Amino acid sequence: MGGSLAARLLDGNKIRDQIKAELAGRIRELKAAGVTPGLAAVLVGENPASQIYVRSKVRTCESMGLYSEKIELPKETVSEQLLGLVDELNRRDEIDGILVQLPLPPHVDTKRVLEAIDPAKDVDGLHPLNLGKLVSGRPGLAPCTPLGIIEILQRSGIPIEGARAVVIGRSDMVGKPVAMMLLHRHATVTICHSKTRDLAAVAREADILIAAMGRAAFVSGEFIKPGATVIDVGTNRLSTPEEIRRVFHDPRGPLAQLEAKGSVLVGDVEPGAVREKAGAFTPVPGGVGPLTIAMLMSNTVEAARMRRKQWRVTSDK
Repeated sequence: MGGSLAARLLDGNKIRDQIKAELAGRIRELKAAGVTPGLAAVLVGENPASQIYVRSKVRTCESMGLYSEKIELPKETVSEQLLGLVDELNRRDEIDGILVQLPLPPHVDTKRVLEAIDPAKDVDGLHPLNLGKLVSGRPGLAPCTPLGIIEILQRSGIPIEGARAVVIGRSDMVGKPVAMMLLHRHATVTICHSKTRDLAAVAREADILIAAMGRAAFVSGEFIKPGATVIDVGTNRLSTPEEIRRVFHDPRGPLAQLEAKGSVLVGDVEPGAVREKAGAFTPVPGGVGPLTIAMLMSNTVEAARMRRKQWRVTSDK
């Protein structure tokens, strides 16, 4: 199954469009009942990547007929001010989902802010109550990127039950929740991190390898079992010719892109290695990224339905 000719590209844009088409019907139902799901996106400071993410989320809301608000605060905003805003959004009935874009400035108490969000409006799925529900397999809102990963696997016909899955990365946003979702679907799951001994050898045991550690092209060919499914969650920007020559087997295209755009996006998996050894893989860009926003829209619609008790979210997304 290995070899570049056998490697199957898992197109996140195509799967995103399927999900959005399915959501359109649910949104029409809610609107017919007088409900327009609403999302408030809070951005603190001027992080360029965060600005792009928030703008994309608000634009997607508008294109799908959801109500959205973008609330921009200066980087000097302190925890108490942000907590006051969250409290106000919790009380507004037309807001079904509250998204506080991470990372927040270092002087802000991120955990305290996330815990202040009403769990019923926690469309990022990061409130401890929702994470606890995920662990115990109870109904609740779950983190968007892990939900997107599961959608990619299921809609691409990748068997999860009985598979050996290895997750590289243990963040609350991706690594831990996706491991739980895979476990609930009867995969045998190993979580790896920076202290894992002989990381490449552990990764090579995986039928499903998920790379989510935030290090450009860290996962080389020696990490990948021939024929494995490789899900690359990384979004790293390379900004020097030296970095590009290190990462890409044929750097000509990326070097031209660097000259034109000033940076090149690369995942946590070495691009050449995954095409040579994987049975199926997600590209960067165009893999997991599009699903993250699609699942945010899905969570916002679910939150609107759950809050009005019109729809009961199914257990264990």
